[in-house]
Amino acid sequence: MLLRRPVWVTVGCVLLVVAGGALLWLPMHTQSALDDWKTELRAGGVPARAVVYDRVTKRGGTSTTMYLRYEMAGRTYEQEVGCFEVCRPAGDVVPIWVNRADPSDFVTDFDALSGHRGRIQGVLGAAGFVILVVAVPLTLSRIPFRRWFPRRATPRRSDAPSRYSAGFTSRSKHKRVGRQ
Repeated sequence: MLLRRPVWVTVGCVLLVVAGGALLWLPMHTQSALDDWKTELRAGGVPARAVVYDRVTKRGGTSTTMYLRYEMAGRTYEQEVGCFEVCRPAGDVVPIWVNRADPSDFVTDFDALSGHRGRIQGVLGAAGFVILVVAVPLTLSRIPFRRWFPRRATPRRSDAPSRYSAGFTSRSKHKRVGRQ
């Protein structure tokens, strides 16, 4: 059995709404998971001290990155941390908690995780928002509201001729008395 084209279009619109909603949900879920990971690292990570050895701002000043250097188990590690809320100057010492299984993974005392995490999910979330802005009106336009909720019939005008104007009946609270 072949389905008519309007049904396929409607199914496509609904799938766009679902895909847009999933993409919009992704950054929120990722941020929640990263917050849980920060808490876990603070509780079970190895405390260490890192030194900010460089701070770089991209051309135009759109983003700043701190580069941290720290020692763990006799080795020196270097990692970057994005400056979102806190940006320390070069030479500053930052307390960190390092993952035992992966020494390149840590959380700082100002709750920043090493590396740049969640950027891709943020872009996908923005794409999901755009998809939803387009797909929701498309989906709603496919719903036959007029068939389900027909309009009320408009009251019909009487065809009785008026003495003052041909074809027009005035509806007023006040009677016309003695006007000619």
